[in-house]
Amino acid sequence: MARAVAFVPDLLFGSNVVGALRAGGHDPVLVSSVDQLAGALAGADVLIVDLTSDPEARIKLAAPALGEGAPRTLAFFSHVEHEVRAKAQAAGFDLVVPRSRMARAAAELVTELAG
Repeated sequence: MARAVAFVPDLLFGSNVVGALRAGGHDPVLVSSVDQLAGALAGADVLIVDLTSDPEARIKLAAPALGEGAPRTLAFFSHVEHEVRAKAQAAGFDLVVPRSRMARAAAELVTELAG
């Protein structure tokens, strides 16, 4: 079981991610603002970041959580925005997947990262 913080401002999709993570045996926390994100990261094993809207800003916001000693990171993007994937990978996210893969395999992706 991994403690996962999901920074997903779209609350409907965020609820779906949280439900899938719980069903997969994980302990998810959903945050929708930067203020909530900072407080929720303590003790997190995985940080999930939604890059489907305003990806540049979200990559910058997540930057402090990338790197040595930080939780593993998973970002998802709109499948039509290929450049977002490249930018997220260059920023240091551990795994970057299309939103559709996140929707169908959230728990498995977190298990893979936390493993």
